[in-house]
Amino acid sequence: MQTDDRLIVALDVPDAVQGLALVDRIGPSVGFYKIGLGMLTGGGLALANELKDEQGKKIFLDMKLFDIGATVEAAVRGLSRFDLDFLTVQGDPHVVRAAKAGAGASGMKILAVTFLTSLDRADLDAGLIRPGDMTDLTVERAGRAFAEGADGVIASPHEARLIRALPSARGRLIVTPGVRPAGSAPGDQKRIATPAEAIEAGADHIVVGRPIWAAPDPRGAAEAILAELAKV
Repeated sequence: MQTDDRLIVALDVPDAVQGLALVDRIGPSVGFYKIGLGMLTGGGLALANELKDEQGKKIFLDMKLFDIGATVEAAVRGLSRFDLDFLTVQGDPHVVRAAKAGAGASGMKILAVTFLTSLDRADLDAGLIRPGDMTDLTVERAGRAFAEGADGVIASPHEARLIRALPSARGRLIVTPGVRPAGSAPGDQKRIATPAEAIEAGADHIVVGRPIWAAPDPRGAAEAILAELAKV
């Protein structure tokens, strides 16, 4: 079945058993899934392998790695053996550089996190991030990640258009979390947009979690988003 891989569904459930059950409930129309840090100790890598090998799904491993360069490189080299499609690291230049070295010729794309979509300027102030408009800082951080070889960036829909306009963004991916269908509660996200708005702003992929997995009918929720994307 042809799937629209612009939609990545976040399997934000505690373990692989629940993750596999959710994939079964969603059905064949979704072909791309995100497995995050919360499932790492709940069989996340085993689930990634099963979804890849048994169901032909694409996998986005969202680890947001951050450490000294040698450690990041070693971790990414190990993860590159799992036939993953996307892996996130923090967007600091030394981290991106090390992650690209670790990925080698594996084909796993390294996505750099700019700023989490759950953060706003007050959060950056609390974290001692230098003053400045959050959008400007996000675009600058994306540009620096591209300069170090990042295959793409994670950014909110609010910055996607400006990042897409960067010369260095040509041929790179923009993946946007913080996507909520019209009428959905924002949850823990602060910089959000609808699926269509995110794609129109320049995103290649959108990541949607709670509006699908918490819905009474996850398949129906996913298919409604796919129908919206089909019109973009």
